[in-house]
Amino acid sequence: MTRGAGPRRRTALLGLIAAATLPGCALLADPPMTAALRRAAPAGLPPRVERDEVPFFPQTPLHCGPAALATALADVGLPGDVAALSAAVFLPAREGSLQLEMLGGARRQGAVPTRLPGDLAALLREVAAGHAVVVLQNLGLDFAPRWHYAVLVGYDLPAGELLLRSGTVRREVLPLRTFEFTWARGGHWALVALPPGRLPVTATEADAVDAALGYGSVAAPADAARAWRAVHQRWPGHLLAAMGLGNALHAAGDLAGAAHAFEGAARRHDSAAAWNNLARTRGALGDAAAARAAAARAVARAQAHEPQWLAPALQTQRDLAEPAP
Repeated sequence: MTRGAGPRRRTALLGLIAAATLPGCALLADPPMTAALRRAAPAGLPPRVERDEVPFFPQTPLHCGPAALATALADVGLPGDVAALSAAVFLPAREGSLQLEMLGGARRQGAVPTRLPGDLAALLREVAAGHAVVVLQNLGLDFAPRWHYAVLVGYDLPAGELLLRSGTVRREVLPLRTFEFTWARGGHWALVALPPGRLPVTATEADAVDAALGYGSVAAPADAARAWRAVHQRWPGHLLAAMGLGNALHAAGDLAGAAHAFEGAARRHDSAAAWNNLARTRGALGDAAAARAAAARAVARAQAHEPQWLAPALQTQRDLAEPAP
């Protein structure tokens, strides 16, 4: 599979170049992440894991992206239809699938795709946690790339090997060091796709929030709320996670749940936006006095520190004002 490469003949030639260069890596020192894993494995990481139960979808020419994504989705019980995913993520003009299409294709199948840290140890932790990891490799050279998506399903640290579902090979065994070279040339890009309500164990706060935002743009409100709740539970101090949860619950019709989320965010962060949303939600619940009190807090906060929220806060205050006697 290529990702924006030239004609197929040129791709085949690059494959020969790549094949000729990879054995030469043995003459070089281990790349840094492999070297670190050889020195000391992360605490609590099993020395060997193989998830033999992960499905396998052999790719057709140029369709490694859809095949890899189908593998990850089917592993968590979501639709892994290679043909449907090919229509959704494969770009004929680029003879491959870009990362944005891979993320969008996962979301349309009901998954929350989350980028992982660009660290080899993080990939191993995900596999040990029972997650299939989609990775992007460059099997060519930096100046002549040959892009390829595969799925990491196991590893053997004492042997220095990784196990992948890759191309037409169900169980590809690849040296850690070789993988690191090809993965580095692919920009250390990796994702885990999970149903809403579950998070990768190594996801960063920023990547988890980005994943929930992207998923919420296409998901039903109740599903979006599950995604945001998982983020909020792991990082209860994140304002955007609390606001995302409140907005999704409000859209799903759970006004009491939305009010609880907004009130928590407002009191923790003294956020004008949170006070404003709380005011409107309290108003919709029929609690006029509490709604007006929250609106007054929103206006005061906006006037003092968040002027960008002053206009909507004043509008909310007007909308909730007691009628003149």
